[in-house]
Amino acid sequence: QVQLVESGGGSVQAGGSLRLSCECSGIFFSINRMGWYRQAPGKQRELVAFITSGGRSNYADSVRSRFTISSDNAKNTVYLQMNSLKPEDTAVYYCNAEITIDTNAEADAWGEGTLVTVSS
Repeated sequence: QVQLVESGGGSVQAGGSLRLSCECSGIFFSINRMGWYRQAPGKQRELVAFITSGGRSNYADSVRSRFTISSDNAKNTVYLQMNSLKPEDTAVYYCNAEITIDTNAEADAWGEGTLVTVSS
């Protein structure tokens, strides 16, 4: 019933910028938290950043001061502005949302991912 669709990935040179978007659609009571994970070749998936419904954000140390997460609650959309990109940022980026389905049920939803490639 819930779908997350990412967009904005691409290929850039080191020092460049990209902006990722993720729209959540479907039937649910509310979105508690939305965020971004990434998975590089040969590595496990890791948290990049998240933002709560109240606007509180958190970042991985590796991206702090370079990436900015934001949201548009009216559109059920989360964004990730990525500046000063480095080759180590190369990964598939996945949107994640914690959803409240009803008064006593929560669930995680995942997008299919968007590829970010940063060359030296």
